[in-house]
Amino acid sequence: MLFIAENLNTRNTRFTNALKDFSSGTIQHLASELVDAGANALNIQTSTDGVGDEVALPKVVQAISRTLDVQLVLDSRNVEALARAIPLCTVPPIINYLAAGTESSDAIITLCQRHGCSLILRAMRDDIIPTSLDDRLQAIETLIEKANAAGIVNSRLLADPSIVHMGQGMGQDYVRIYREFVNALGELTDPPVGTIAWISNLSTGLSHDIRPTINATFLAYLMGAGLKAAMVDMLEPEIANTIYLLRVFNNELVFSAAEFERIRLVTV
Repeated sequence: MLFIAENLNTRNTRFTNALKDFSSGTIQHLASELVDAGANALNIQTSTDGVGDEVALPKVVQAISRTLDVQLVLDSRNVEALARAIPLCTVPPIINYLAAGTESSDAIITLCQRHGCSLILRAMRDDIIPTSLDDRLQAIETLIEKANAAGIVNSRLLADPSIVHMGQGMGQDYVRIYREFVNALGELTDPPVGTIAWISNLSTGLSHDIRPTINATFLAYLMGAGLKAAMVDMLEPEIANTIYLLRVFNNELVFSAAEFERIRLVTV
């Protein structure tokens, strides 16, 4: 199970303030908090549109890599930013993300192949999220074929079903499709391609009082279907508690009441 902290993003005021003044110490402290809370990878997003990533992304990667030996997820479609940041990682990073119809898809695939990166493939075509399970799987199948043709093997690929907000439109109708997507990927490819989901996207727009419970339950729901990796808020107590117990139930950890309490306290 791979649990990726989503916290280093443009919605995090502490992180964005550290970017403005570029405080490497603050960024390192934030990253350490996430690892202490149980994250085994960190997603880094320095903009929503890629503008300026070629400066900011390498600086953040370098700051974190100086103090932590943790896998990083580079959340940018800015090819120049990726080319500068990838060599600064202590271990080959995960690139987040590639979608069908992405203008820079060939360049991103080339970078991944050259540097041994893993790659998130998103079920989306021309910036449109398909509505049906079959259309999502077809979009992913096209991307898998493209990545394989470039020498990127299935074990370095993660397929994202593209989670949409449950509280808007047909959002609730898609929840079952996400689980079916996770199940189907195990049968669609040989060897199988892993699956990943950005868990908190499901509850975006809902009351902050109910989002943690929805997110934690959704995480367990998809992990039960075989989800390999999840983007989560590692500083949300319900998420951290759920992750610890999932690892225990999967025999990755030996349960310790004292350790469980420590995880709870770190996130409070």
